[in-house]
Order: sequence, then structure tokens, then C-alpha cells
Amino acid sequence: MDPREYELMYRVEEEHWWYRGMESITRALLDRWVRPAAPIQILDAGCGTGAAMTTYLADYGEVTGVDLYPQALEFCRKRNARRLSRASITDLPFAPASFDLVTSFDVLYERGVSDEVKALREFARVLTAHGRVLLRLPAYDWLRGKHDERVYTNHRYTRGRVRSLLQGGGFRIEHLSYANTWLFPLAVVKRLGERIFSPKEIESDLSLDTGIFNKIFQKILSSEAPFISRIGFPYGLSVIAVAVKE
Repeated sequence: MDPREYELMYRVEEEHWWYRGMESITRALLDRWVRPAAPIQILDAGCGTGAAMTTYLADYGEVTGVDLYPQALEFCRKRNARRLSRASITDLPFAPASFDLVTSFDVLYERGVSDEVKALREFARVLTAHGRVLLRLPAYDWLRGKHDERVYTNHRYTRGRVRSLLQGGGFRIEHLSYANTWLFPLAVVKRLGERIFSPKEIESDLSLDTGIFNKIFQKILSSEAPFISRIGFPYGLSVIAVAVKE
């Protein structure tokens, strides 16, 4: 990822509509599919600047963050995260059966991940028996845009590809859905517009000032949470999966 993206993420993660909406969706999935009766051990694989691990994931247990990039871990420390490790998700520095849950939010798609199945097998290795993974990835290669260049996108995914990867990594799918469905038409228009007008400057989607629409978009995305956690959606801008270790 472009190092500038980490600073931008750190500044906007706690208020940006996309992150807040995805938090609602993630909570709904955890509440239905993980349901810890007591605090559990969680690994946030590719923790980025640490917003998820230091806020809502911490409501479910003790969270350890791992990321390959020093810039990301520095921002995690600014959020007072302490359980951190610098490592690749394809070579995790943890003993087998160390965690009850692995979360990985928009990480496997990056160019720095040389082997997605190897990463998933590492997730399975560090999980306890019947431990779970919660995975989120960007959808559809045909939706590539300028933002993908900024974040070094290697792949965008379909639900079928995610299913195949998880099964190859040693997991059984429990729930699989697209997300960010209501706003899908707007995203398609934006991506098509980028191709037509082809801006020279590569900008992050996070740099767009949505102004008064920030709360509106947040409510729209958050409203998907009960649908995604139960029946799922047939298309959207992200793919989300819950899978259990075989």
C-alpha cells in the first residue's frame, strides 16, 4: 500500500461512513456467527492502522494485531495498541491453536500477499479447533479504479473465488455474502467516470469529502447489516465470509 494511505486511514477511520458502516456489518456477523460466551483470543491479520482492533473487535476479546508495514504499526501504537507483531500473513509468528478468531479486512487482495491460500492456511494453523475466520475483500475486477492503484490492488474477488480460496485453505464456509449493495450503482458510475475522464492524479477514495452525505451513506451501509448477517446479498462492492476451521 502507498505509505500515504496509512496516514489518511488513520485520520478518517473513526468517522468515515465506509468504516462505520462496515463496523455495523462486522458486529452483526460476529454476533450471529461467533457469539463468544466469554472473551476470546482474536488475531487481526493485516491490522493496518489499528482502528478495528482497538475499538469494536476489543468488545469480543483480547486482540493481537499483525502487519508487515512499520508505518501501519506506528499508527497502531498511537491508538495505544500493545499486542502487535510485524510479520507477513503468510508466515505468522504464533504457535498453532493460539487464537479463536482471525479477522482479515481487505488484506489478501494486496500485491504484497504472494500466495492467498498460503495465508489462509496460516490462519487455519494458528486457530483453535473449530476456530473461525472473518474475511472481507473488494469485489469484481471490472470495478478496478484509480483507488486500486493507490492501495496496490492485485485482485478483486467474486463470491465463488472466495469460496474456492477458503476451501483450499482448510475452511468450511458458514456464511458468504456481498456487501455495500445499496450504493453499488453509485460506485459503478464513479468507476466508469474515472475511465472516461482519466484523472492524472491517483487519489484515494478516502480523500473524497462526502460532507453532509457522510452520515447518510453511513446509515445506508449500516442498514445492510441484518440482511448480510442472515440472508446475504447477491452482489455488492465487497465480499464477506465467515468460515470455520475444518
